[in-house]
Amino acid sequence: MSREQAILQAVQAFDSGALQAALARRVAYATESETPEQAPAQHAYLNEDLVPLLTGLGFTCEIHPNPAGVDLPILVARRVEQPELPTVLMYGHGDVVRGNAAKWEPGRDPWRLQVEGDRWYGRGTADNKGQHSINLEALRQAIAARGGVLGFNTTWLIETGEEAGSPGLAAFCAAQRETLAADVFIASDGPRLHAARPTLFMGSRGAVNFELKLRARERGYHSGNWGGLLSNPAIRLMHAIGSLVDANGRITVPGLRPPPIPAAVAAALADLEVGGGEDDPDINAWWGEPGLSAPEKVFGWNSLDVLTFGAGDPAKPVNAIPPEAVAWCQLRFVVGTDWRALETHVREHLRQGGFDDVQVRVGMQAGATRLSPDSPWVRWAAASLERTTGKRPALLPNLGGSLPNDIFADQLGLPTLWVPHSYPACAQHAPNEHLLGSVAREGLAIMAALFWDLGDQGDALRQAAATATPA
Repeated sequence: MSREQAILQAVQAFDSGALQAALARRVAYATESETPEQAPAQHAYLNEDLVPLLTGLGFTCEIHPNPAGVDLPILVARRVEQPELPTVLMYGHGDVVRGNAAKWEPGRDPWRLQVEGDRWYGRGTADNKGQHSINLEALRQAIAARGGVLGFNTTWLIETGEEAGSPGLAAFCAAQRETLAADVFIASDGPRLHAARPTLFMGSRGAVNFELKLRARERGYHSGNWGGLLSNPAIRLMHAIGSLVDANGRITVPGLRPPPIPAAVAAALADLEVGGGEDDPDINAWWGEPGLSAPEKVFGWNSLDVLTFGAGDPAKPVNAIPPEAVAWCQLRFVVGTDWRALETHVREHLRQGGFDDVQVRVGMQAGATRLSPDSPWVRWAAASLERTTGKRPALLPNLGGSLPNDIFADQLGLPTLWVPHSYPACAQHAPNEHLLGSVAREGLAIMAALFWDLGDQGDALRQAAATATPA
């Protein structure tokens, strides 16, 4: 068979309803990783659905307990044609966020796939069951098109705890480094830049959540009797936050700012446009780092946001000066940021500003990753996507959001390529989550062709990557 025939077979899997049937079956598993009682659904999703499929495709499958001690199993499936061939590590997650069924539109059920025009509704359709279902089906069709021989080895890693912060994943990958060894990482998650434009991103911004807390006294005091005499924690905390980021969203702490945007990254971002979709919000052009374009702000720079701010009881205000105020902030950051020293940078900045009574506590954190657009792997993947679709793909050196990509890029040392099959308005994590059928159909063609091209060019790519000069 030919590349074109592999693509036609993959698209036929959409037109025949095969992909829809597979996704309907998978959506029905209520794999909520934030709900411990749903652990049986996680095991069933792997054992009843994915393992039989992968075994039938020639994979050897093993389900591992989570090393973090939580009941969120991890599946590793390996298909080795010849040990000397290139190996691709693929990834997906079978878990989803809570269904929140009561908040969905009438007639819709998070655990039932419902097709309405181009929209396929159901929890996990966009994140991530729909996306890894596309890749699994495309791989199946590529294997069939080549007569059972792909020309490369494949390892699948499916976790069931991504929506709970991927507990145990880093420890598991460290312990299974030899099993997971590969030449390149290819996966699908997150959204395209726009629904109609194929997208390739090569990393993700990192994130650090941190709490700022100011407790002035043990209880509140009457604002009439003591107002003007007692410091107000909410006001002081408001000004403390204002010293970290100005009224226009510019980060003012030197240690929380990134290095200049590399030339290759800037060149890739110059080809992008953010927003403009049907359900996208209007962008505030005046917000954020001055002098940068919208793509540079979200993909090439850092942002500091306040996620929550509380003092007193907002639902029942009383005439009292609150005893304390608390805020949770978040730094989204790119490669090169001194994020591990965030607590030190924030404490010192606040101390210098006279806010040494503000306590700082770091919470969730994940590192940033980025593969240069000049990488041979990136150039190859971009060329494959364009050849398949006739569209120039959007190249994002890193996603604006965060993924556990640092485990694959830094810990396992792999070049990472993400080919998303969702779009920005998919209602990911919200009620009425959905996948676009048109994007899924194109995604099948893209991935079948990408696998075909890897079989043709894998050896040459591995050699080119080995001799490439790091960016």
